[in-house]
Amino acid sequence: MVLKKNVADGIHCVEDSYVNWFIIEGDGKLTIVDAGLPTSWQSLQQALDELGRQPKDIEALLLTHGHFDHLGFAEQLRSEIGVPVYIHDNDVPLTQNPRQYGRARPLTWYLLTQVKAMPMVAGFVKNRAWWPKPIKEVRRIRDDKLDVPGGPRVLFTPGHTLGHCAFHFPERDTVIAGDAVVTLNPYRGTRTPQIISGAATVDPERALESLSVLADTGARTVLTGHGEAWSDGAERMVELARQHGPS
Repeated sequence: MVLKKNVADGIHCVEDSYVNWFIIEGDGKLTIVDAGLPTSWQSLQQALDELGRQPKDIEALLLTHGHFDHLGFAEQLRSEIGVPVYIHDNDVPLTQNPRQYGRARPLTWYLLTQVKAMPMVAGFVKNRAWWPKPIKEVRRIRDDKLDVPGGPRVLFTPGHTLGHCAFHFPERDTVIAGDAVVTLNPYRGTRTPQIISGAATVDPERALESLSVLADTGARTVLTGHGEAWSDGAERMVELARQHGPS
């Protein structure tokens, strides 16, 4: 576990085996965005200790989407601490079956040919990434605003999944993009702004179209589900991701 404090104002990044999730401070309370891997439960405890916080400070868990590597400790946080879990309507089915997601290209091609991605696959296996607990109860995101600490604006960014959302924090000049755009592609091991490969993206064309929503924020900082934070502006990041195209 690596805790990167204040990657944006009051936003902390936790990296677990090439997967990022975030702790947002607001009004003395906390919002978590994404839930990493099943073993990230221990990382959550450690991160809270380092920040001088307690589990009771967490008021909400927001999920950018329902893929297995973002659901990690969601059900444990909900059932043991009583934290509500929010996800877009279209991705609710994935919270019950997180490995049964649509993809534009077969996964086997990447597993057999992409040598740079092998350390990431090994990390996923070690941390039980493919086996998160199904989430028994969620709150459906249907509006563009959420009454949770940090006051994020919901950005609907479908393509990676049909219900993918990003979260914009205008006062912090920051977007948490989830996997709508990344700086590290776990399926190829490439480190540049891009959408994730077709092995985990249901509709690459729509994913590229959704990048406009991120660019329109004009945010300086973009935080992604995989890879380093981007601080050269959302518009530039989107330009480079479009140049890279689908993979």
